[in-house]
Amino acid sequence: MSSIALVNIHTRALELAPGFFVSVIVATAATFLSEHYGAPVMLFALLLGIAMNFLAADGKCKAGIEFTARAVLRLGIALLGMRITLEQIATLGWKPVALVVIVVVATIAVSVVAAKVLGFKRIFGMLTGGATAICGASAALALAAALPNHPQKERATLFTVIGVSALSTVAMILYPMIANWFALSPQEAGVFLGATIHDVAQVVGAGYSMSTETGDTATVVKLMRVAMLLPVILCATLITRLQGADPTGKRPPLLPMFAVGFLVLACINSTGWIAPAVQGFVNELSRWCLVISISALGMKTQLRELATIGIKPILLMVGETVFLVGLVLLLLHWGF
Repeated sequence: MSSIALVNIHTRALELAPGFFVSVIVATAATFLSEHYGAPVMLFALLLGIAMNFLAADGKCKAGIEFTARAVLRLGIALLGMRITLEQIATLGWKPVALVVIVVVATIAVSVVAAKVLGFKRIFGMLTGGATAICGASAALALAAALPNHPQKERATLFTVIGVSALSTVAMILYPMIANWFALSPQEAGVFLGATIHDVAQVVGAGYSMSTETGDTATVVKLMRVAMLLPVILCATLITRLQGADPTGKRPPLLPMFAVGFLVLACINSTGWIAPAVQGFVNELSRWCLVISISALGMKTQLRELATIGIKPILLMVGETVFLVGLVLLLLHWGF
C-alpha cells in the first residue's frame, strides 16, 4: 500500500473518529439504561440520540455520525445471519414454516395497501409492514438501507423503529395473557409469540416467562421470521428497481452487500462448524453495531420533525400489529 493511501486512510479515520465514538458512548448509555430499567435498548438509543442531535450539525462529529448510521448499520445487519441455521427451521416441521411465510407476505401486502389508502407512499407501507412482520427495528433498518433514497426516508425509519420498539414492549406483557386466554398449548403459545412479537429480545422474554418449551419454540419461530429478511429485501429492491422510485436515477443493487453477508453467515452457521463462543461473540457484535448505528440515526434527526408525523402512521402500525395477531391466531386455529 502506498504512503499516499495510508495518509488518506489516516485522515479519513481522524475525520470519522469523533462521530463514531460519540455514537458508541450513546449506545453504551442506552445499554446501561435498558439493562437496569427493562425497556428496549433500541428505544433508549433512539431517544438518547435525538437528545444529542446538536452534535450532528456541521462540526467535528457530523461525518462520523453519518458513517456510523450507514456503514455500521449494514455490518450489524449482515452479522444477524449468524443467528440462523437450517436445522433450527427443520426441527419444527413444515407447518410453522408455512405459517411464517404466510404471515410475513400477508402483513407486508396489507401494509402496502393500507399505506396507500391512508395517503402514504407504498415504500412507507413496505417499511412498517416489514418491521412488523419480520424482526422489528432490525428489519426496519435493513429495509431502509435497501430502499432508494427519499427526502422523508430517515424520518419514516426513525418513526418505524420507535413504533415497533414501543409495541414490542407492550406485546411482551400482553401476548402471554392472550395465549393463556385462548388456552394454547406450550408449543402453540411459542409459535404465537414467535410469530407476532416484533423484536427478538421481547420474544425471548415473553416465551420463557411462560415455560422453557414455549421459550424454545418462540425463539426458533422468531429466527425463522428473521430468515425472511433476505427474500423480503430482494423483493423490495426488485420492486423499487422496476418502479424507478429514486428521483436521482440511482437504484439500489439487486442484492445489497449486507444481504449477501447475511446469507453467507447463515450458510456458514448451518454447517455446525462454528463454536458456540464464536456465535455468541458475533451475535453480541451484531447487537452492538445496531445499537451504535441507531444512536447515530437518532442524532441525525430533529424531534420537531417526528412531532409533525400525525396520527395516521400510528394507526397504520397499530393496525398492522392487530392484523398480525389475528392472522396468526386464525392460522393456529386451522391447524398450522
